[in-house]
Amino acid sequence: RVNDWVMEQLIMVDALKRASAKRISVVAPFFPYARQDKKHLGREPISARLIADLYATAGAERLMSVDLHSAQEQGFFDGPWDHLWAQPVLVDYVSKHIDPANTTVVSPDAGRIRVAERWADKLGGTPLAFVHKTRDVTRPNQSVANRVVGDVKGRTCVLVDDMIDTGGTIAKAVKVLLDAGAEDVIIAATHGVLSGPAAERLSTCGAKEVIVTDTLPISEEKRFEQLTILSIAPLLAAAIKAVFDDGSVADLFDAGDH
Repeated sequence: RVNDWVMEQLIMVDALKRASAKRISVVAPFFPYARQDKKHLGREPISARLIADLYATAGAERLMSVDLHSAQEQGFFDGPWDHLWAQPVLVDYVSKHIDPANTTVVSPDAGRIRVAERWADKLGGTPLAFVHKTRDVTRPNQSVANRVVGDVKGRTCVLVDDMIDTGGTIAKAVKVLLDAGAEDVIIAATHGVLSGPAAERLSTCGAKEVIVTDTLPISEEKRFEQLTILSIAPLLAAAIKAVFDDGSVADLFDAGDH
């Protein structure tokens, strides 16, 4: 489906360019192929760069995306690229359903600690923990959760990530947290790819709630009882208005969020 959406968008951009549009801005909340942003092994493509080049060739002058897999991807496009954060939307919801005094923010791996730090700050300075894991570069999108670094015993854990694909990694992280004595685990992620067995894994992993935004459409067969879907539309609308009013998109976020 992502390939269909990319082609439709590229064709629309080309049509607008040929119709003498004054300015063309592409809004891609979930940037296609964003995870392939470098060569992990020899003879691999850098697909995220290719997609950015395709948008530019079609005639796009500006891009807008939510929670890129890597912020450096903005360098793939020779023009403005507004990198929006879904964190305010997610934090606003989560903060109403937890007791900050008994909450620990957990990163699913050491590489996401910075994101977890921002979450902890927005939730009132909650403690941090992370799940130590290993990854085999020959097996894409798969990793092994090993142990928790940090105190989670008897606490509500908010497990944060940018996306959930097959759900294997995040489900294993939930098990590790519960085995370490966590009272409850709430999963919060921006992009709900939820491919393959994700719905079954997430609904049976022991998480109290799984919260995602609608940067991607989530069909009925991918939904389950613990799933909460938040609308990203207000954030996109505010950013689009700022762009076309010649305002500042950065002003939508507090200083330091980027």
